Amino acid sequence: MEHYTIDLSLQPTTFDLWHICLAGTVVLLALMLIVLLLSMVIALSRRKAETIQQPLEPIVKIVEVEKIIEVEKLVQAPKPEPVVLKEATPDAALQLLGLLQKEARFIDFIEEDIAAYSDADIGIAARVVHEGCRKAINEHFTLAPVRSEAEGNKITLQQGFDAATVRLTGNIVGTAPFTGTLIHKGWQVTNVRLPKLTQGHNAAIIVAAEVEL
Repeated sequence: MEHYTIDLSLQPTTFDLWHICLAGTVVLLALMLIVLLLSMVIALSRRKAETIQQPLEPIVKIVEVEKIIEVEKLVQAPKPEPVVLKEATPDAALQLLGLLQKEARFIDFIEEDIAAYSDADIGIAARVVHEGCRKAINEHFTLAPVRSEAEGNKITLQQGFDAATVRLTGNIVGTAPFTGTLIHKGWQVTNVRLPKLTQGHNAAIIVAAEVEL
């Protein structure tokens, strides 16, 4: 009986079809393994990037909202102060009408229909009313001009001038300083000397009716 000895250290010197197919299969499996590993690595890297970015997004949004709020606070103009309207009591005005009626028969003149009178007659009556009104005003009020300059002169109003004491007319463009002509010097009351009213006095009665017996 013959015995055959196989030497495993020997390498084949030629490749048949079986060896070629086996080698191709090994190479193909190796490529598939490499592609699978690469895809896993890419997927893991994307997940890490997403987990890093996700907690940052709310923080970025909060910071953006805070910036918007700060900008709105800076841009918002200060709220104007509420206008407080003072209720004027009619007693002082009624007193003045009473004084003008007493000294100049002012109410009688205003309520008179002057269409039937001549200009000369009206002029005479107006002189009487003027003298009486002037007496009443000067006796109970002290008047002074708002501006000391002569009317017709050029004046300059600097920035921050009191708009309550000077009224601008004409072509108003831009901001102060303004230079213009003084048309009217204005008037202001510096002192009031109205008589005191007694308790229960009805100031609405400008002048009492007269009955001759």
